[in-house]
Amino acid sequence: AKFLEFAARRARGEPIAYILGTKEFYGLPLAVSPAVLIPRPETELLVELALARKPASALDLGTGSGAIALALKRHLPAARVVAVERSAAALAVAQRNALRLGLEVEFRHGLWFAPVAGERFDLVLSNPPYVAVGDPHLSQGDLRFEPESALTAGPEGLDALRVIAREAPSHLNPGGRLLLEHGPGQDAAVRRMLRAAGLEDIATWPDLAGIARVSGGGLKS
Repeated sequence: AKFLEFAARRARGEPIAYILGTKEFYGLPLAVSPAVLIPRPETELLVELALARKPASALDLGTGSGAIALALKRHLPAARVVAVERSAAALAVAQRNALRLGLEVEFRHGLWFAPVAGERFDLVLSNPPYVAVGDPHLSQGDLRFEPESALTAGPEGLDALRVIAREAPSHLNPGGRLLLEHGPGQDAAVRRMLRAAGLEDIATWPDLAGIARVSGGGLKS
């Protein structure tokens, strides 16, 4: 009976991760629900770049299921990891994942940097919404079932990226770095945002499909 129920849900197009209630990310089994974006393999690039820097403190903005923050904490147990999420329902999923995995992450409820006013970190990273409102892909595949607030950000998909890039320098320690995941074709615009924010050593990295996926810049030491 359970199998037939699952098959019927899948036939309607519901993502397998929501049907099973779990999704693996960077080696971690994470609980997921329609309150959170399903973690994707390309976001693991963001984690790899972050781990390479070995930050003593890191801030994950828009944590969703907690995937990025929890992966960082698992591999950098001595680091202080703070995760911010504006959706109370998503934050509850992230907190449950942290408890189940036995990982101590500081969770904050709010939008972007508001819950960490006055705080600075060695690393700020985010996989924010970056799909344009009205994008035809939103009515296709898994995206039909995922929370639109975690996907869309303005007419060009750049609104959230713009806010984070602008405000990040005041939350970075000297020598700290900002890393942002973005969509295909957005890398040039994001690099311009990073330069406008006064960041240096700006670069873009491709995911395994060769698509420019993460851009970042650092604060002068």
